[in-house]
Amino acid sequence: MTRYQEGVGRLLDSYLALPEGAPVRLAKRTSNLFRARTATQAPGLDVSGLTGVISIDPAARTADVAGMCTYEDLVASTLPHGLTPLVVPQLRTITLGGAVTGLGIESASFRNGLPHESVLEMDILTGAGQIVTASADNEHADLFRGFPNSYGSLGYATRLRIELEPVRDRVALRHIRFHDLGALVATVGEIVAERSWEGEGVDYLDGVVFAGDEAYLTLGRRTYQSGPTSDYTGMDIYYRSIQHDARIPKHDLLTTHDYLWRWDTDWFWCSRAFGAQNPRIRRWWPKRLLRSSVYWQLISLDHRWSIADRMEARHGRPPRERVIQDVEIPLDRTESFLRWFLDTVPIEPIWLCPLRLRDTGASATGGERPWSVYPLRRGETYVNVGFWSTVPQTPGDPGATNRLIEATVDAHDGHKSLYSDSFYDPETFARLYGGTEAARLAARYDPDGRLLDLYSKAVRRR
Repeated sequence: MTRYQEGVGRLLDSYLALPEGAPVRLAKRTSNLFRARTATQAPGLDVSGLTGVISIDPAARTADVAGMCTYEDLVASTLPHGLTPLVVPQLRTITLGGAVTGLGIESASFRNGLPHESVLEMDILTGAGQIVTASADNEHADLFRGFPNSYGSLGYATRLRIELEPVRDRVALRHIRFHDLGALVATVGEIVAERSWEGEGVDYLDGVVFAGDEAYLTLGRRTYQSGPTSDYTGMDIYYRSIQHDARIPKHDLLTTHDYLWRWDTDWFWCSRAFGAQNPRIRRWWPKRLLRSSVYWQLISLDHRWSIADRMEARHGRPPRERVIQDVEIPLDRTESFLRWFLDTVPIEPIWLCPLRLRDTGASATGGERPWSVYPLRRGETYVNVGFWSTVPQTPGDPGATNRLIEATVDAHDGHKSLYSDSFYDPETFARLYGGTEAARLAARYDPDGRLLDLYSKAVRRR
């Protein structure tokens, strides 16, 4: 706690040192955002002292964590106690504060919801330069409920107290193949309702769509099962291991540690863009560099120097539009959305991750839509659909595909996360992302307007 308080002191000093009118941003070396920002010469806030685990209470199953602590570091501290966060986002360098002020999701989300739902309280640096402690039932409950999905427009979390849950040594996997998307969606509904399948408990659930007639659900079960475990941190590639002939059941066994980071080694499947899945290259690629943070640095270089666009131009092709999105679609409209997407957008594979807001904790006391800036409905099952690639750019309309997807998501009563490019008009954005409440919270906690509003961050890219 002493180190945390020293870190908060440096953070506040850096806030006070900002020139009047300068934008308030974090000085971070890593990020999991994929939207461009207006360049600025102003220094960022010093968060160098807010990167660790403050304390773990194994008996209470809670942890106090600094806002810039990565899930990689947090899991390394909790697993020796046989505990993990209720939801562990799939990339190692996602931070606790980032997952809460943004949107994190994983295969436990069908029973544990989203990362912010397991937060018991948090210290937040507001735009007014104050540190306030917010919880679901104190005087800052409005900020507590408005903070998720606010992406720094309402402040930055410096400390979070979160719930933990017990795990076992290993996770046993069953990969189930579907030739029909309707059957897959129906099975998701059954598993979410029963938390079991064919008499066997299901602790984790996600899926991959390779094509309209080839899709898979992966069912994970905590276990102490003995025997050899798979390793997808070297030559073998996890998402390729899912594919199989439907006539032959496909099972797998991973350590809990390797299960939590199974997607990070190849950034789901996006490492193929860098040649990392080519066996001749992979054999010589250092194992420690097969991780999402390395690929993100390569993407950053591409953004800075437009390397991919220059290569396309050399071959006489137009630039490519980035289509990097995670969207939440109600379960009963998921099949329709998937069929539209597969018919319209030339991207595959697609990740599926079911989720429901929790029936306990902070979500249980917040009404039908307990989180004001990302108003998913309690009691509704959604499916997160993730797709991350590029498509040929429409001449004269570089955001055409993204706008079409946004409109289709809205027509399916869905929402999209705001970590990547967005193109909404102000009225639509306000309707979808808590416009009046977000403005009220900003007026209370940032009366001088030091922080950029959410629309400026997400759409105007400031």
